Amino acid sequence: MVNQWVVMAALALVAGGVLYAASNKERSVNGEWSNGLQWGYLLMMVGVFGLFSAMMSFTAVLLIFVLFTGGVWVWHKYTSKWVPDVSESGRDDNHFRDYMSGFFPIILLVFVLRTFIAEPFQIPSSSMRPGLVVGDFILVKKSSYGIRVPILNTVLIPTGQVERGDVVVFNYPEDTNINYIKRAIGLPGDVVEYRNKTLFVNGEEVEAQSEGLYHYQENTPFGLQEVQADQYQERLNERDYTTLRINGNPAFSPSHVRAHFAHRENCDYSRDGSWFRCKVPEGSYFMLGDNRDASEDSRYWGFVDDKLMVGKAFFIWLNFKDWGRIGTSIK
Repeated sequence: MVNQWVVMAALALVAGGVLYAASNKERSVNGEWSNGLQWGYLLMMVGVFGLFSAMMSFTAVLLIFVLFTGGVWVWHKYTSKWVPDVSESGRDDNHFRDYMSGFFPIILLVFVLRTFIAEPFQIPSSSMRPGLVVGDFILVKKSSYGIRVPILNTVLIPTGQVERGDVVVFNYPEDTNINYIKRAIGLPGDVVEYRNKTLFVNGEEVEAQSEGLYHYQENTPFGLQEVQADQYQERLNERDYTTLRINGNPAFSPSHVRAHFAHRENCDYSRDGSWFRCKVPEGSYFMLGDNRDASEDSRYWGFVDDKLMVGKAFFIWLNFKDWGRIGTSIK
């Protein structure tokens, strides 16, 4: 999928360059730039954006574009006010300066909204069923765990802390360009234990009440597979949510546990996969998927550092296959 996006971005960049080279660089009689020139600039912008996004985080790319178009915008404003030919005519005949400066307000608005207020995500897997299903488009509140410095992601203005039971989007510790969504189970200093499919936090059993069976279909390399799981309502930190378990499966799969991850010494694992126990280090969190037997989470790759926090998921705003899910709050 990534390679496809890179190819599409490269094609857009080449097509934009061709249109730019072949276009008329002078204004028309009505004062507009030619369609070829405008489409050329737009496609080149899309192409460069796509190629940069394959190499760095989306936030980093947005910041680069904000700085670049902002610089052109300042140049355009300065020219419009202080260069006689431009200030007198009220029209900037430098097509690069005139056209590119128009991108700045739009990109700045997107950057501010996405970085500090809310960011959309799509659910790619069944690891958070039954609450979140494949195809859900969700909103994540970016300020839930502090106003953060872009790129560095350190807290600039504290606004709140991660709480047990929060559904959190974060950067995957093994590849920070990938976003994961899980439920926060353990806070710094907590001891999380999962024994024979029963969850304990600081020695206290997390209440779980059976709610019958749950069925769903899962895409596999061999086609659609029917999955049946037991459904439970758990209660953690005065918060109710629903989880899934599959009878006969162990608490974790020993072969999937990484041999090395930060603070690996804080965790003990049974050889048969029936139990594990982890003490959460300072500045980190322990995350589990609600679909306990179909989730790659802190059981396998360890703790999530606070600097990897993206925000708290709170709302489903779209699902093309199930319109009834639109407007659902995330518990």
